[in-house]
Amino acid sequence: MALSAAIILAAGEGTRMRSSKPKVLHTFCGKTFLNRVMAAVREQNPETLAVVVHFQAERVAEAARSYDADVTIVNQDDVPGTGRAVQCAMAQLGRTRELDGPVLVAASDMPLLDADTLRRLLAYHTDSGNGATVLTTILDDPTGYGRIIRDRDGNVLRIVEQKDANSSELAVHEVNTSVYVFDAKVLVEAIAGLKSNNAQGEFYLTDALETAKAAGAVGAFAAPDPLSVEGVNDRVQLAALTKAHNRRICERWMREGVTILDPDSTWIEDDVRIARDATILPGCFLQGETVVGEDALIGPDTTLIDAVVDAEAVVERSRVQESHIGRAANIGPWTYLRAGNEFGEGSKAGAFVEMKKAHIGNGTKVPHLSYVGDAEVGDGTNIGGGTITANYDGVHKNRTRIGAGAHVGAGNLLVAPVEVGDNVTTGAGSVVRHDVPDDAMVYSENTQHIVEGWKPAWERK
Repeated sequence: MALSAAIILAAGEGTRMRSSKPKVLHTFCGKTFLNRVMAAVREQNPETLAVVVHFQAERVAEAARSYDADVTIVNQDDVPGTGRAVQCAMAQLGRTRELDGPVLVAASDMPLLDADTLRRLLAYHTDSGNGATVLTTILDDPTGYGRIIRDRDGNVLRIVEQKDANSSELAVHEVNTSVYVFDAKVLVEAIAGLKSNNAQGEFYLTDALETAKAAGAVGAFAAPDPLSVEGVNDRVQLAALTKAHNRRICERWMREGVTILDPDSTWIEDDVRIARDATILPGCFLQGETVVGEDALIGPDTTLIDAVVDAEAVVERSRVQESHIGRAANIGPWTYLRAGNEFGEGSKAGAFVEMKKAHIGNGTKVPHLSYVGDAEVGDGTNIGGGTITANYDGVHKNRTRIGAGAHVGAGNLLVAPVEVGDNVTTGAGSVVRHDVPDDAMVYSENTQHIVEGWKPAWERK
C-alpha cells in the first residue's frame, strides 16, 4: 500500500544541546540531522512529506526546502508536545485532501535513521494489518527513552516516558524510537483525545497508541540495528554516536582492501569513496564526496573536502578542497589547495604552497613557498620558491598563463593578466608585468643601494 503521508517532527529547540541553533540543524558526518532523516523518509515515496516546525521556524523551514523543494511546512502552535505537532500536521494535510492509508511519523534527531529500516517497518505494518505500529529497539542503557510496556502475550500496551515511569517500568530495556506508522483514520481518531496530564504537561503522541488500540491492533517492530535509531539529545551523545558510526565506516573500508593505520584518529564521511590498496595514515579527515584512487597515500594529518585523488598520488599533511589531484602527483607537506585546482600526472605542490583555480600540467613542480592562483601552467615547468601570481587588482581576478618547459626563478612576481610562453627562463627576483614570448629569457633589474656605516635610529642617539 502506498504511503499516504510522512510527518517529520522538527519543532523542538533541543535545549540540552546548549546551542543558538535548533537541534535538527546540527551536523552529523557532514549533513544536518534533518537532512539525513528527510532523505531516508523521502525514499519511501510518500504522497506528501511534511516537516513540523516551531523553534526558529523559518530557519528550519528554509533548510527543509533546500533539501526537498516539494516539502510541506507545518507550523506548530505554542501548545507543546509531539502529539500536538501531529495534530497540527494532520489538520493542515487534511485541508488539501483526505488521507487514506499509512502515515509515517518520525522524529528528526536520529541522524542514522536509514531507508531500509523504514522500508521494513512499513512492510511489517502493512502485512500485520495493525492500526498502528511503533518502531522499537533494545538498549543496554535505556535511560532517557520511553519504555515499551507489553502484556503477557507480548502485545504492546502503552509507552511510558522516562519521567512518568515507575521502578518496574524503568527496568524495561525495549524503548520507543519515536518512529510510528498509523492508519490515517486511526491516527485522526487517536490524536483527537490527547490530554496533557503528565509530568511534562505536554501532548504526547505515545498516548495516541492507547486510543488506537480500540480501533485496531497496535504492534511493534524492532529495528535490527540499534545504532540506526539512536537519538541525539546533547553533544555527549552526538560525539559517541559519531564515533561509533565512524568506526563502522573505517571497518567497512578496511574490509574492502583499504589500509587505515589508526581508525580512532581517521574520520571518513558517508559519501567518500576509496579504492583498494589506498592507505590512509593517522589524523586524516575525508569529507563530502571525496574520491581516493588505488594505491594512493593520504596523510598523515590531511583534510580532503570534495577532492579527487587519482591512483598512486601522495597527499601529506595538507588541506585539499574541491581539487583534482592527478595520477602519481605529490602534494605537501603543509600545502593548502583551495577550490578549483587541477593537477596533471606526476605534478607537485610542495611545502607551504597555496593554490586556487590553478591548472598544473603533467610533471610540473611548484616545490615550496609559493602562491599560484587563477593560473594555467603547462607541462614540465618548474616554479621557483617564493613565486607569487598577483591575480587580484582590487576589482577583478586576472589569470596568469605559463607555458610548458618554463623555468621560473625564485622570488618571482607575475602580475596578471600576463602570459609567459613555452621554454621561458625568468631571473630570480623578477617582476613580470608584460607577456613573454616562447624561448626567451626575462629578468627585471633592480638597482641595489648600499649605505655604509648605517645605524638604526635607536642607535644613533
